[in-house]
Amino acid sequence: MKECRILKSVKSGRGHISFHTPGHKGGGALGGVLKICAEDVTELSYTDDLSSPYGPIAEAQADIAMICGAKRAFITTDGSTSGVLSMLYAVKDRGGKIIVPRNSHISVWNACRLLGIEPVIVQGEERGGVLLPPDGDKVGELAAKDGDIIGMIAVSPDYYGNIAPLEKYAEAMHACGKVLLVDGAHGAHLAFEEERAGYAGVYADAWVDGAHKSLPALTQGAAVLINDLSLEEGIRQGLGIFRTTSPSYPIMASVEFAYKYLDARPEDIARAKQAAAQFRERFPDFRFYHSADWTKLCLDCAASAADSRIVAEKLEKSGIYAEFADGRYVVFYLSPATTAVQLIVLGRRLTKIFRSRGVRGTYVPAGRLPAPARTYSYLYALSRPSEFVEPEQAVGRMAACNAGLMPPCIPVVAAGEIISEEAARALKGAHTFGLKDGKIQVVIKNEG
Repeated sequence: MKECRILKSVKSGRGHISFHTPGHKGGGALGGVLKICAEDVTELSYTDDLSSPYGPIAEAQADIAMICGAKRAFITTDGSTSGVLSMLYAVKDRGGKIIVPRNSHISVWNACRLLGIEPVIVQGEERGGVLLPPDGDKVGELAAKDGDIIGMIAVSPDYYGNIAPLEKYAEAMHACGKVLLVDGAHGAHLAFEEERAGYAGVYADAWVDGAHKSLPALTQGAAVLINDLSLEEGIRQGLGIFRTTSPSYPIMASVEFAYKYLDARPEDIARAKQAAAQFRERFPDFRFYHSADWTKLCLDCAASAADSRIVAEKLEKSGIYAEFADGRYVVFYLSPATTAVQLIVLGRRLTKIFRSRGVRGTYVPAGRLPAPARTYSYLYALSRPSEFVEPEQAVGRMAACNAGLMPPCIPVVAAGEIISEEAARALKGAHTFGLKDGKIQVVIKNEG
């Protein structure tokens, strides 16, 4: 395994007398319960500076870029969000619009709002109740006919493990001189697949890896990576705006460690993938969503007529926690750290749950996510006077916010879209976001 330069630097100063931040001073009362305090330091002469790296951080970022096949890499301790914001900041002057899949993360929508970029929303087909990535030909047609479109920010893989047709997206964008950005928050592990299959970095001009989601890294550890160096300066500036000025050194060190550990230990990935395959063989009665990403194990509870949220609650009572449950699927996120024993315990517990009373017969099918018939400007709708109304009273009105189902927080309706009866019904459910006291925000009629 290659040397972890950031970790080495922070450990080299252990035990020094601190008259600097953070306030725990490397120990104290907090150090008695959190051993990591000894490595939780700040910008010192030996630790380097993430905002302007020259030593161990610069060397670590260069190593990560090499491992991922990128030209540049930047560590962020703010999760993928600051990376998404920085990528869009870098391209904001190239046009006024960008293609955005409906199932994009909230950070994409917020970036468009903050930077004044109009999202051109594209919705894919639906399979098994899950939105698929939008069609590459459709995306290409949009990009080719509108010169104000900057390019596309894709999401791949998504929450359910669907991997977008990135090769087609890249061909379509590059054919008309536009950029392909990728929110790859859930796909950092794909950098270690054979020939990096499915990895955003094979096709994207810039992308974000959420290292903490599927690599052995601490929460909020991520990386922004670049293939197109014309984006470098803009992304540097964006990171200077959106990244914290007090980055966590333990998180930084964990990001470097995660990439270097798996680069040196590919057998850990092979072992976890094998355990996932054996789990499916051992429990053949379970039905799963057809995911292209082995780390997303999506158990289809509709096959057992069970509400997946009830199943997830029962699992928690025995100390087993899933990533989320959406009513139909319980979604388990695996990683190279997942063990065969853990999966066997999960399978046995699930078997008991499906045999227990009060589980079967609880599933209620959800309606399809409707594609709005009419759409106005996202930015316009956000800027207009608005009011909150009951969903059924919002039919035919223009949404003044994004609202949808959670998890996984995909908008049923986005700001600027006309709310349909189907959308209003979907938003009457108990598991929603973007509503206030059950009401949705709409543009005031005489303003629409």
